[in-house]
Amino acid sequence: MNAMTDLSRVLADHASAASIPSSLFGLPDQPAHERVLLAADEQTGLKAILAVHSTARGPAFGGCRFWTYDNELAALNDALRLSQGMSLKNALADLPFGGGKAVILKPAQWNASQFDRPALFAAFARAVQSLAGSYITAEDVGTTTADMLGMQQITPYVSGIPRAGAFGGDPSPKTAWGVFVSIRAGVRQVLGRESLEGVRVALQGLGAVGWHLAEFLHQAGAKLVVADIDAAKVARAVEQFGAQAVGVHEILAAEVDVVAPNALGATLNAQSIPALRAALVCGAANNQLATAADGDALQARGITYLPDYLVNAGGIISVAREYRNEGEEQAVMAEVSKIGDRVVELLERVKHEDSTPGRVADAWARSKLVKPA
Repeated sequence: MNAMTDLSRVLADHASAASIPSSLFGLPDQPAHERVLLAADEQTGLKAILAVHSTARGPAFGGCRFWTYDNELAALNDALRLSQGMSLKNALADLPFGGGKAVILKPAQWNASQFDRPALFAAFARAVQSLAGSYITAEDVGTTTADMLGMQQITPYVSGIPRAGAFGGDPSPKTAWGVFVSIRAGVRQVLGRESLEGVRVALQGLGAVGWHLAEFLHQAGAKLVVADIDAAKVARAVEQFGAQAVGVHEILAAEVDVVAPNALGATLNAQSIPALRAALVCGAANNQLATAADGDALQARGITYLPDYLVNAGGIISVAREYRNEGEEQAVMAEVSKIGDRVVELLERVKHEDSTPGRVADAWARSKLVKPA
């Protein structure tokens, strides 16, 4: 059996699984990605997938994820889904960029003391450089500003880097602010409440973005219910925000007004949706719906879902403005705040089109996948 036949059989055997793509070139029932690069470096152990979904609006822009996957095909699926999401995200945010994403496969037995992280990211930077500017990277889950700073020594196609006396660096506060203003707008539109005072919000995940979101919500008077695999973060949230702690397997079913998924994707699925008790779902995680049909299932239960690629665009707005050297804190925060206005517009479109937020947002974004005027 040759390698191509072997790979084809593996894909066929697993095509029905949500985590496995049915094509090497793109997602099921979607146009093929423009480019998918597999990059490996024996010396550093790098195995990376760089997926360029669309450059219709400009160079593909999206972060790099450093994560442990069950297998290489699951990593490919993640890269394909995330890069398509970036195209939609950048289009709705009116940025002059297309969508791309990279994932670096983290070994299951990864040990920081036995791992040359700078060398690995240098090898990844060489892969980014080989695309000659058609893909620009930045931080994502598992990567840091230090990683990006090291990469900048090899390729200019990187952003999210602190600069002395200039705008830039960690985009997570901007991502969190975009989700916060979206929750605020959603609560006003869906719950009819003018303030977040006393609104109960369940936060699934207290990572960099989740923690900043918790701070913003606490300052606005919201009551927090939190869960994270890191018990120390949960204890800190209980002490600092007066949050209620629940288990990671219970957080989505918490009795709250709003659920904010801030961890990894596909948490909204056939198993979790029937247990939800919130009226609104709005969080920072990418690809929260396991399938498009799960958005329909939320709507059928009377739960309003605000699409992740609409509400979590604050981070890409930040690194995009930094990359173009046109960022300034107050102006970027004002631009991120406009995400709340787009939430209102989306919900108005949903009323007129008699559809779901996910499907309306998807069509809206795809209509903008053209070169900006």
